Amino acid sequence: MATVELKGLGKRYGEAVAVQDVSLHIAHGQLVCLLGPSGCGKTTTLRLIAGFIEPSAGEIVVGGRVISSPSRTVPPEGRNMSMIFQSYALWPHMTVAENVAYGLRIRKLPAATIAEKLKAILSTTRLEALAERYPGELSGGQQQRVSLARALVVEPETLLLDEPLSNLDANLREEMRFEIRRLHDRYRYTTVYVTHDQSEAMTTADLIAVMNLGRIEQLGSPEEIYDAPRSAFVARFIGGSNILTGAAVDASHVALGGGTLATTGRVLAKGERVSVSVRQHEIEIMTAPPADASNVLHALVGRQVFLGSARDYTVMLDDKTELRVTAPPDRNIAPGREVWLHLPAGRCRALAQGDNA
Repeated sequence: MATVELKGLGKRYGEAVAVQDVSLHIAHGQLVCLLGPSGCGKTTTLRLIAGFIEPSAGEIVVGGRVISSPSRTVPPEGRNMSMIFQSYALWPHMTVAENVAYGLRIRKLPAATIAEKLKAILSTTRLEALAERYPGELSGGQQQRVSLARALVVEPETLLLDEPLSNLDANLREEMRFEIRRLHDRYRYTTVYVTHDQSEAMTTADLIAVMNLGRIEQLGSPEEIYDAPRSAFVARFIGGSNILTGAAVDASHVALGGGTLATTGRVLAKGERVSVSVRQHEIEIMTAPPADASNVLHALVGRQVFLGSARDYTVMLDDKTELRVTAPPDRNIAPGREVWLHLPAGRCRALAQGDNA
């Protein structure tokens, strides 16, 4: 069983801290995404799991066996892991079939076994028709599938992916997200996937670990991370939330932006400073005050941009706080107009105590 456990994992480079106190349990067959901006520690964490670098603190345990600690590190070739990099790293002088079978050949498996495994993986990754082509004759998406096939054919216990789609154009990236998930569902290898792209993480992952400043800021399913962010960082990074700050009126209401909002997420202490997240598309923008003024704030339109499927607004509340609002394309309101914003109480989430943006 390829259960992967990170226990208080840390990595320092002199005084610089790249990873600090990262603990994570990845069950056998799960696909976990390490998601975050550049410099957050996600790729360093992946390289620690792969054995390319040694930890400064903590342990990595795979299948009950300690493979990394400050005192002892099993080398990459002793870990039964396959890694896919940002660059496809294909041998240009080898055909697709030769690239895919390379790992089997260096393991000196019988020719009949190699042929059988090669045929099966080429079929699964839909590469049979390309078997005799060379990498230079393939599209980016096809090369990425060859890279995946080569990693999977050796039947690793753990599959590691380091931003594998970053070199593809937008349409191919979308297609390959689903391809990676399809192959994961087919083979059920324990998989750790590093990306800075929210859509990739939401499409592929069973669990998402959002990383910031070398730590895991929040761990949960895609739905949990999106619907219940615990910090301003997660709320902004996942889905683009507005963060409003005010003072708690009672256990569930916050005074801010010239009005009062009912909130969800946690019980508030009267008088405390509270940050509230609400996503751009969850706000309704109106040109007249509604009959029910609950969770409604007054604002002025600063600008609007037509995006085809939607309009993107920047509006300013009475306290000069700026908000972003996404509206239907037919909601055309000119800059300078007075508007009223309805922020649904169930979507106004009070963030963790002390996390005031």
